[in-house]
Amino acid sequence: MPDEPGPNPAVIESIQALVHNEPFAVLCTQGGGRPYGSLIAFAFSEDLRSFVFATPMATRKYRLLSECDHVALLVDDRSRFPDDAMKVSAVTVTGRASQVEPGADLERWAELLTARHPYLESFVQAPSTALFRVDVARYLHVTRFQEVHEWRLTSDE
Repeated sequence: MPDEPGPNPAVIESIQALVHNEPFAVLCTQGGGRPYGSLIAFAFSEDLRSFVFATPMATRKYRLLSECDHVALLVDDRSRFPDDAMKVSAVTVTGRASQVEPGADLERWAELLTARHPYLESFVQAPSTALFRVDVARYLHVTRFQEVHEWRLTSDE
């Protein structure tokens, strides 16, 4: 179980390195009593308090995000260690997702996402695409398949 309620600098550094080095995450949503997982390209704020991703509005993912704002993101580095599972690390990010409304905030988040994923620029700018920001409540960082460290940013989950 999580053993660190406060922000341990080494854990924060490990989380920052992991999300910096891995461009994709699995977005976990729910709807109708069923869980769903979707692969997303993401970016994050420098303080690790928010993540951003884009999705077409005509998708199940968009509908589920609109119906329930509680989400989780899973970021891991398993592709770096195909022969040694004990070196794999992962972080589960939990929080609340909200659609970013048009305006300066949307432009800022879109720039952050496309700076990290330039090939997404036309997709992010399309009128049929929505940007979602995840406000992070906590991180669960797992190493060696059993060492779990928690970093809780808010008590709101």
